[in-house]
Amino acid sequence: MGDRKYRQRGYQDSGREERKERPAKRPETFGPRTPAMPGKREVVRCASCATLLPPGLDLTGQCLRCGFELRSCKQCVYFDTSARFECTQPIKERIRRKDARNECPFYAIRTTVERETSTSKPLDARSAFESLFKK
Repeated sequence: MGDRKYRQRGYQDSGREERKERPAKRPETFGPRTPAMPGKREVVRCASCATLLPPGLDLTGQCLRCGFELRSCKQCVYFDTSARFECTQPIKERIRRKDARNECPFYAIRTTVERETSTSKPLDARSAFESLFKK
């Protein structure tokens, strides 16, 4: 064995005594760890200005920030620019203005699922900046 340049294990090591390896530490808990995932919430945002709309708002009215009509094609779940008449539902005629109020029978408000990334929201940019460097 002394004539070999490298001490790698191989077919010539059959006569060599094996090293005793330490037993691996067993974890105290068994099974995979559950990841700490942030919570989820369903929200409604304005299609024009992306403002978060409060839960109790009348969804047939207008956006509180920009005045966008909430009962319009752009705010609908079925709005798709690549579909026929820009709607995935079987409507009979095209609605010309997608941002104007309409009385479509297939209308359903678009909700999105977002992750809750923080528990507290800063009031403004100044307080957010100061919270970064608190001791």
